[in-house]
Amino acid sequence: MSQHENIHKHVFSITKQHRQALHGHKSYILWFTGLSGSGKSTIANMVEARLHAKGISTYILDGDNLRNGLNEDLGFSANDRKENIRRIGEMSKIFVDSGIVVLATFISPYANDRKDVRKKVKTDEFIEIYVKCPIEACEERDPKGLYKKARIGEITQFTGVSAPYEEPENPEIIIETSQNTIEECVQQIIDYLIDAGM
Repeated sequence: MSQHENIHKHVFSITKQHRQALHGHKSYILWFTGLSGSGKSTIANMVEARLHAKGISTYILDGDNLRNGLNEDLGFSANDRKENIRRIGEMSKIFVDSGIVVLATFISPYANDRKDVRKKVKTDEFIEIYVKCPIEACEERDPKGLYKKARIGEITQFTGVSAPYEEPENPEIIIETSQNTIEECVQQIIDYLIDAGM
């Protein structure tokens, strides 16, 4: 007998719709994907500030922060990266159910992993934002010194250097941080949300 056969989902009286009504807005995932150093966390931070100023309840899930807690047991193998995103996808789904806008900033290098997260929520509740930036520009910025360490072999399985990054095929938003200012990228996201009635 499977262990899952003894697990039964409980249905509660307060639903996502009730929570959204309480917050006064829709809930959804803003999923920021891109290479290390592309500007995901910086942009998400500024987008959150703009949404917060409008009275929207938000929360940022950041890759580095969660690897210091929830996902501290995971490394950077392909399987661990997959599990990392699976856990974040489940957590993001809970935030959406709670009526909150979640901003998830993860390299999330594999297209299938991002698609799996998308499937966890309704079609209009997952907005993929490709923070596009050439690796040369990311490496020149190298805010954490990670590319330098990856190039000399101190870090293995580093996305863009010794591990792959699969670009999104049809993201809702593409922002190019090597060609536009941070403010312009933030405004592009805000404009999309306004146009989409979010």
